[in-house]
Amino acid sequence: MAEAFLREAAAEVLEVASAGSQPAGHVVPGAIETMAEIGIDISGGESKHMNEFLDRDVAVVITVCGNAEQACPVFPGQIRRYHWPFEDPVHATGTAEEVRAAFRTTRDDLRRVFGAYGRGWVDASAAGPA
Repeated sequence: MAEAFLREAAAEVLEVASAGSQPAGHVVPGAIETMAEIGIDISGGESKHMNEFLDRDVAVVITVCGNAEQACPVFPGQIRRYHWPFEDPVHATGTAEEVRAAFRTTRDDLRRVFGAYGRGWVDASAAGPA
């Protein structure tokens, strides 16, 4: 979900990719359904392992869930690293509606934060070199 929001906000100035320390191998249905509610299709996405990116220049790494901050390696050329903890809705329990509500809450939080972060990159790019 975070990848989709960052792409939406800043794809023209950033190459955006996401990966995890323990990828499920697929995008979870709750994320697909929740994003579809707001018109964003992530059904074609894939769950990738962070090791796939070790041979690439990665300027920014943002970890968002659980122990990802501790599990994430330092990438060659990495300039910035952030950990923004969000509740992982995959671990939500309760009724189907309570689980959907957890996905919606995380989706909306991710949209706000990653949208603002991406717009910051767009604004900085438009302003030119400092």
